[in-house]
Amino acid sequence: MLRAAAAAAAIFPARFAAAPAVAAAAELRSPLLRVLGTLRGGRSSVLLGRRARFCSNSSDTEAAAAAEAEAEAKAEDATVAEGGAEGNASSAIVPTNPQIEDCLSVVALPLPHRPLFPGFYMPIYVKDQKLLQALIENRKRSASYAGAFLVKDEEGTDPNIVTGSDSEKSIDDLKGKDLLKRLHEVGTLAQITSIQGDQVVLLGHRRLRITEMVEEDPLTVKVDHLKEKPYNKDDDVIKATSFEVISTLREVLRTSSLWKDHVQTYTQHIGDFNYPRLADFGAAISGANKLLCQEVLEELDVYKRLKLTLELVKKEMEISKLQQSIAKAIEEKISGDQRRYLLNEQLKAIKKELGLETDDKTALSAKFRERIESKKDKCPPHVLQVIEEELTKLQLLEASSSEFNVTRNYLDWLTVLPWGNYSDENFDVHHAQKILDEDHYGLSDVKERILEFIAVGKLRGTSQGKIICLSGPPGVGKTSIGRSIACALNRQFYRFSVGGLADVAEIKGHRRTYVGAMPGKMVQCLKSVGTANPLVLIDEIDKLGRGHSGDPASALLELLDPEQNVNFLDHYLDVPIDLSKVLFVCTANVIEMIPNPLLDRMEIIAIAGYITDEKMHIARDYLEKNTREACGIKPEQVEVTDAALLALIENYCREAGVRNLQKQIEKIYRKVHNIKFHILI
Repeated sequence: MLRAAAAAAAIFPARFAAAPAVAAAAELRSPLLRVLGTLRGGRSSVLLGRRARFCSNSSDTEAAAAAEAEAEAKAEDATVAEGGAEGNASSAIVPTNPQIEDCLSVVALPLPHRPLFPGFYMPIYVKDQKLLQALIENRKRSASYAGAFLVKDEEGTDPNIVTGSDSEKSIDDLKGKDLLKRLHEVGTLAQITSIQGDQVVLLGHRRLRITEMVEEDPLTVKVDHLKEKPYNKDDDVIKATSFEVISTLREVLRTSSLWKDHVQTYTQHIGDFNYPRLADFGAAISGANKLLCQEVLEELDVYKRLKLTLELVKKEMEISKLQQSIAKAIEEKISGDQRRYLLNEQLKAIKKELGLETDDKTALSAKFRERIESKKDKCPPHVLQVIEEELTKLQLLEASSSEFNVTRNYLDWLTVLPWGNYSDENFDVHHAQKILDEDHYGLSDVKERILEFIAVGKLRGTSQGKIICLSGPPGVGKTSIGRSIACALNRQFYRFSVGGLADVAEIKGHRRTYVGAMPGKMVQCLKSVGTANPLVLIDEIDKLGRGHSGDPASALLELLDPEQNVNFLDHYLDVPIDLSKVLFVCTANVIEMIPNPLLDRMEIIAIAGYITDEKMHIARDYLEKNTREACGIKPEQVEVTDAALLALIENYCREAGVRNLQKQIEKIYRKVHNIKFHILI
């Protein structure tokens, strides 16, 4: 009860004249802070000279809060008792009480963002050197004061929209009457507490109204000192409004520690607490826009001022609640993610200890390093550098991220390619001649060119990649001769057809940024064969398509150029690949359909077709033998005479190739098989 009486005496000293000692002690304890602290801590409190009761949900909570408030009060009493006088002596800012006759004309300071309320500090930056010099001269006097006035918004601008520094620059450029027109009439008498460089710290004292201009540069104006309109302190409406303001402030104080600092600073410099100052305090610490705060500053009717402040602090309370809900939602999300992460890490550690599973990223890195270890001596340095960078990147990525999968697939392709791994070529000309003759009859031009290629390679000790194009009608053995050439050279064989191909990415690969990106056909070829010098058969090169995805024929120019494919660049791998050792064999039916730039890069070998005698040998030595094995018929079970084959060739299979001849021979053997089946029945 003594503490409540002391707080009440600090609020209205005139009503407690009989207890001066108690009033003095209450003033040292920051009256407004004590009132709000008491409201926060207990069920009953003294507010504005009368007892106000606030209901609480739990008696335990009330007791704890009351104990906390009592402890704070005791600590504050001890601090005041030990160093009250010493603290006043060491304070760098000593507010004064200005006399009206000393401040009838003041230098006008424009405030661009918010008005200054009595009892509050505000730092501002003064760019005008003449104005700054005038403030420094004023501060050398015993009491240095200036008028702080809010700047009006420019016409056609929204005060709720944040603008840049251009508007502040324009204010600094204004002088005299132009600046006076942009200032609100009602402002605050401000004490200049400190000046450091171009920063000036102001402390608000009382309200002012501009009456006329005295000097233009720096702008000096005559002012009237404003006082609140008379009001009845016992008016129930004013009391109820002030109680609601205090109650709302109490709610906000529970959520914002910054407001408590405002309370302490305010009560140290404003003195006695009353209704008008309660309204100023609530408006000043609210986050309302500057026009609403200016409206509170200009209002001299105490009840209306309290009502305006109540609206502002109510809105501030709603903002605090929204802030709490946002913070709670984010905290729950973060805590949930952290809990899931910790559990996953614990699970990985347990599995690792039990030997059930190793860490995914560690296992992947070990697999990739093991792959590249055997190729380090042959792998190009720029490729090794890219692999090391990607392995480091892989360790920093989360396994659940999409970038992790992209990096893993990229490393998979980089490490699986046969960097510097070449198959041992067979430069035996006689061996090659034997294989070519076993698989094909005739084709002397093709066989002669391949034997020349082998002979040159034997003399040089190594072979260079060549681009050969076999052109001729269908069925003359263009595709099968490519497989025979690979066997004769002891090279790996890879075939892909480009007939109807209309996408450049099939040749050059996709960019890794695309979903489902893959390398081009040549990179897939190297992965499939496992050597860097295979024989690649590009079938149907005269039937290339062209669509919205580019021109594949133009993309093949780099691939089939011996001078360019030394550093072939696939879009997916994005590192140069040496294809100079690859032997390319292309097939085409009509070379006129091949674009001239692409045709110029290839060595054309024409296969005109087979005459009757050649077809007889092919049918007897190759087609009949293969068809008999495919049908499961033994040689002694059926005999096809030369006359039958000749009649078949001349009457039914007169085309250049032998594909139709093979079909007719298969039909004969199927008929023989059918007759045999009926005989068995």
